[in-house]
Amino acid sequence: MDKLIYTLCALTALACAWLLLRAYARSRARLLLWSGLCFAGLTANNLMLILDRMVFTDIDLLPARLVLGLASVWVLAIALVMENER
Repeated sequence: MDKLIYTLCALTALACAWLLLRAYARSRARLLLWSGLCFAGLTANNLMLILDRMVFTDIDLLPARLVLGLASVWVLAIALVMENER
């Protein structure tokens, strides 16, 4: 059951990233770009979770996952601050 949940989370984040980046390509709204990049990073984070739990069970990828998740959310937080200052 956990494999299904991890996979669905990764697919959901991928769908969000794809939809946001596609909307950015049409409208050129910068916040859509930063949101899409955030979700792309979260997709990579979910893929690392799958690798950590199912493929590389003897290697702990938690520090790398935490850094990737933090960087993804940091991109969106910085974008929100920059948009608010405009």
